[in-house]
Amino acid sequence: MDSNDYSRSVNLKTSIKTNLYATPAPLSWAVKSDGILYTSQIPINADGNVVEGGIAAQSIQVMENLISTLNSAGEDAESVLQVLIYVTDRSYLNVFNGIYGKYFDAPYPNRAAMIVAGLAREEMLVELVVYAQVKKE
Repeated sequence: MDSNDYSRSVNLKTSIKTNLYATPAPLSWAVKSDGILYTSQIPINADGNVVEGGIAAQSIQVMENLISTLNSAGEDAESVLQVLIYVTDRSYLNVFNGIYGKYFDAPYPNRAAMIVAGLAREEMLVELVVYAQVKKE
């Protein structure tokens, strides 16, 4: 490995400082690398608690967390390229779609939705994995 290879491997990713709950888990809420922002969002509030109120309240929280994270990286919803949506019940997709549509304008991000048996916290009903372009490096 020459010095250029080493330098690149050391600077492979940069963590984005967000206003989200400072979790003790070994993770970054968002990282950027080579012009792409990578983030996952869960429906937790500033205290680290999963919000109550069902899929509607959790969908709003997860989208607000996403927008906050994008803003922390100097980006906005227009930067989002792809969204992977995980919900724990098929019936939640209709509710989520109604809320999701308020945060994006056409052309919409590419997306996929998956119905899963459960998420990391039992009370979570929705989680997002998002890829966005970093326009302002």
